[in-house]
Amino acid sequence: MWSTRARSFLSPLSFPHVDLVTETDKACEDLIFNHLRMLYPDHKFIGEETSAALGSTDDLTYDPTWIVDPLDGTTNFVHGFPFVCVSIGLTIGKIPTVAVVYNPIMNELFTAVRGKGAFLNGSPIKTSPQNELVKALMVTEVGTKRDKSTLDDTTNRINKLLFKIRSIRMCGSLALNMCGVACGRLDLCYEIGFGGPWDVAAGALILKEAGGFVFDPSGDEFDLMAQRMAGSNGHLKDQFIKALGDAS
Repeated sequence: MWSTRARSFLSPLSFPHVDLVTETDKACEDLIFNHLRMLYPDHKFIGEETSAALGSTDDLTYDPTWIVDPLDGTTNFVHGFPFVCVSIGLTIGKIPTVAVVYNPIMNELFTAVRGKGAFLNGSPIKTSPQNELVKALMVTEVGTKRDKSTLDDTTNRINKLLFKIRSIRMCGSLALNMCGVACGRLDLCYEIGFGGPWDVAAGALILKEAGGFVFDPSGDEFDLMAQRMAGSNGHLKDQFIKALGDAS
């Protein structure tokens, strides 16, 4: 039933192949931004759909900034696959400070405030205790690009990583992937070339507050605007960085 309802939201805004935009994406972003602007008229806003319409992403400043993905997992939504969410993050001084990721289909609400811990439906969450890379479950995505060079790089990296870890999942929502590591369902995640800061602004804080690490796949410091991220539980960061380096 939900699959049929999801498909009913498709509009001429939907594009062929793998990059989809629905009326729901735009309607949700408008709803969220309009509400936040009433409460915080002096704050700044960065949204996936607004950035797509403008053809660029606003620079992140030190001002309080709401970064929103109104529907992370649009392809899942279109196909009726219930791994979708709304992702809302607030940065202050360029630092993620408040985070909300909500999957309305599964009724799972992940939240975090900097320095206050991470929660799922109000209960505290922590990353997994796994400390052996070979037993780790990793999640990643293949992205929307379909040129041969990108696909070769992606699949070659995955092939090499499969010799280092237990298994790999691809679930279609980076925000929920990060939350999956945060609550211990998964141990590792990484993605290169995702859409923008709206994909990671909330998930990065939730994962950190749950005791995990968020960093650049090279091992460098995580840059919210760089479209590159890797995350781990509290034990596997160094092993994962080495494995990613060996797989590059």
